[in-house]
Amino acid sequence: MKRISIIIYTLSALLVSLASSSAYAKEWAFDVFLDKTRIGEHTFKLADNETLISQAKFNVKLLFINAYQYQHQAIEQWDKNCLKNLASETVENKVKTIVKGQRQTDTFEVSNGKENQNLPGCTMTFAYWNQKILEQSKLLNPQNAEFLDTSIKKLGNVVLDVKGKAIDTLHYKLDASLNGKKKLNIELWYRADNHEWVGLKSITPEGYQIYYKLK
Repeated sequence: MKRISIIIYTLSALLVSLASSSAYAKEWAFDVFLDKTRIGEHTFKLADNETLISQAKFNVKLLFINAYQYQHQAIEQWDKNCLKNLASETVENKVKTIVKGQRQTDTFEVSNGKENQNLPGCTMTFAYWNQKILEQSKLLNPQNAEFLDTSIKKLGNVVLDVKGKAIDTLHYKLDASLNGKKKLNIELWYRADNHEWVGLKSITPEGYQIYYKLK
């Protein structure tokens, strides 16, 4: 496998550089809730040059003790609906995972520091902001480089509260697994009129419900 070289700077330095120089065509900023308790936020910023910056920070407290901490930042560069480059850094309860990926001629090479993979040349991450993910049978998890089997089901039209307004939405269920083992259980909502992403719910393996609500 060829040596993957995506960025010269550290990821944090590149995020600062992009934030100061890019004009964002679209932005999604979500408050994140665990059941009814706000635990953090997750923002997605898509620039005119199809560069996406994703940043998340969660902190779950139990009896005033930090029971779970999560920080994630990623840069994804896209060519239409195909991923060109990926660089992410995730810290989950002090365990750090760095993922780097780059499209070659007919493959997408990705590494999580332990394993290298050659994926199809047109690979997509869980790019919730792009409804094209609902047509995919496999998606790349940018947090850990797992290439997951996906199953998508349309649940119908639902009226959802979005920023205090009742919006008609399209409701989908996305299940993801690896080697037959279930990994992700996600529900997604898109506006019915323009297909903009407006909501997400995920059920953790422990049965907790995580909600994304647009700010």
